[in-house]
Amino acid sequence: MPYRWKQTSESEQELRLWPHNSLPPRGAMGVILALFLFGLMPLIAVLGSALLWALLPFLLITVLGLWLAFEMNYRARSVSEVLTLNKTQARLVHHDPRNGDREWSCNRYWARPEMRTRGGPVPHYVTLIGDGREVEIGSFLSEEERITLFDDLTRKLRES
Repeated sequence: MPYRWKQTSESEQELRLWPHNSLPPRGAMGVILALFLFGLMPLIAVLGSALLWALLPFLLITVLGLWLAFEMNYRARSVSEVLTLNKTQARLVHHDPRNGDREWSCNRYWARPEMRTRGGPVPHYVTLIGDGREVEIGSFLSEEERITLFDDLTRKLRES
């Protein structure tokens, strides 16, 4: 599960959420190296000719393009959310490297999770409602993870 509950103090608990990353950076570098090495194999046949210099830029552009795609993906996946629950407050902080941090807080008594099975930007769209606002939580999680998250949030917010 790309989220974890943590008891930070006797009266406070914290939920950290992050997007799932199936390929770690070390694996991505392995894929890029494999692409480069397999791309060099056909060039062995034209070694020593002018054709090598005509084909080599295409291989390098391909490797560079894949590297840039991985970098953009990792930057987009550096989004995270932290929900802090104490006896009286519920506070959600959404960390986004592009748009900065967004915060929401309300009295824990009035905070309630809601799930829309249809009609949201993603299936089983989970939101927190309180203090006259509705904020999304865990939109980057998979559908099964959002269902489990909703059940966890409902249980945790009922606890005092």
